Amino acid sequence: MLGMKKSTRAAVKSFVGSETRIHGDIEFTGGFHVDGYVKGNVEGIKDDAAVLSISETGCVEGSVVVPHLLLNGIVRGDVRATERVELGPGARVIGNVQYKLIEMSIGAEVNGKLIHENERQTVDTESSRPDVAIVSAVKAAGD
Repeated sequence: MLGMKKSTRAAVKSFVGSETRIHGDIEFTGGFHVDGYVKGNVEGIKDDAAVLSISETGCVEGSVVVPHLLLNGIVRGDVRATERVELGPGARVIGNVQYKLIEMSIGAEVNGKLIHENERQTVDTESSRPDVAIVSAVKAAGD
């Protein structure tokens, strides 16, 4: 239920202020908060509890790959939340959203596909290569 959610707040270790513009990819652990502008990909690495929060004044132009996303601003690119994504009333995503759990407030916008990802699909896609046997000789019909 919406009122019974587990807290996904990690301590904010990194911050992009409202008057700050960053051009380049960002990798982080823990909590990362964006009030400014980021042109580049943002990825939470080596931390299943990593949280990216983007405020109403925040904007990311690039792909986002994180376990937890709290969005009230804009993302122009694809989003992959391996655990949970929360889209607040001011959230706008111009791209696809791949998620395990999603919460959308009234007023949130997604201009792209919503793609549900469950545990089984994640394992299946990692091992989706077909098994191919090498055949050294083929017996022709009638031999």
